[in-house]
Amino acid sequence: MPTLRPRTTLALLATLLTAATQAQTPAAPAASAPDAWIAEARGVATAIPPKLLKVLTEAIDKDGPTGALGVCKEAAPKMAAAASQQTGWQIRRVSQGPRNPKAVPDAWELAVLQDFDRRTAAGEPAQTLERAEQVLVDGRPVQRYMRALPTQELCIACHGAADKLAPGVAERLKALYPEDRGTGYGVGQIRGAITLKRPL
Repeated sequence: MPTLRPRTTLALLATLLTAATQAQTPAAPAASAPDAWIAEARGVATAIPPKLLKVLTEAIDKDGPTGALGVCKEAAPKMAAAASQQTGWQIRRVSQGPRNPKAVPDAWELAVLQDFDRRTAAGEPAQTLERAEQVLVDGRPVQRYMRALPTQELCIACHGAADKLAPGVAERLKALYPEDRGTGYGVGQIRGAITLKRPL
């Protein structure tokens, strides 16, 4: 049997050790596409805001920002309800500064909104922020997804600082939303998020 040189022996040992390690440790998975449910939730969440924006733009063009407030109050919940029925997801909008009392976030949603704020403060674009997670609720698995809703220029007339609100908006807000906390936002700030939930 031929004698192996020291360098050849070391190379052979290194090869054997590498093979043994690879046999015991699974290879790291390659970067993969998101789970199907996450892609589905993202599709639902991104489809609703443009529809609402279209309705609001038409209302503003017709009756101004004060007229749009009433449309938003009625149209947004109806759109969420219709999308919920069509998709099987429970859909709503939530905010740390809610206008509608039904838009108060639960504990999970509040934690995500606070995380969105931290991430925008660190420089992440608000329009890309999302969170998808499967959690246990009363021992049952639930799929949850949230996507940030950054304030757009169009929103300022009804959601901006007091000196940025359109004429008549403050008075109309008091009539429609006596407990309103949905003003004081600037363009690009996260006004809230669209949130989806589905039990498995």
